Amino acid sequence: MKNKIHFLKTNKVGFVLGAVLLAALTECVGNADGQNVVINVPTPVVVAPAVVQDDYVYYPTYGVYFNKHGHQYYWLKGDAWVTQPEPQGVTSDVLLASPSVDMDFHDSPANHHKEMLQKYPRNWKPSAVHQDQNHDQNHDLKDTGPDHDKKQLGH
Repeated sequence: MKNKIHFLKTNKVGFVLGAVLLAALTECVGNADGQNVVINVPTPVVVAPAVVQDDYVYYPTYGVYFNKHGHQYYWLKGDAWVTQPEPQGVTSDVLLASPSVDMDFHDSPANHHKEMLQKYPRNWKPSAVHQDQNHDQNHDLKDTGPDHDKKQLGH
């Protein structure tokens, strides 16, 4: 007896199926190399922050500066500058009714205060022409400034 084990019987149909299978696998491998995957990453939009320059009004009688854009009051207390949303030692209404000068600098009042003290001493009063402008300007500040307590603080 002859024991023959055939692992694979080949005939024309088996051969054709094998060739088709081999061709299909080869085609898949060949196409995988040619495939491109495209990932679109949107370009980030960078928006520059709006730069608002500080704009100050100085009240020489009280040595107080008001930042129109920041709605903050600045004054020198000892050797340190104080910044608060309301003036110290005077109500905002009294301060706004006092003589004032628009500053032409846009950085910290600390950088200009010595010059302002010489140019506008505490007893400084505007000329008649400036008095009308001062009144209009103070009226505008009342309309755009922050609400303040009406209490009178000790000076």
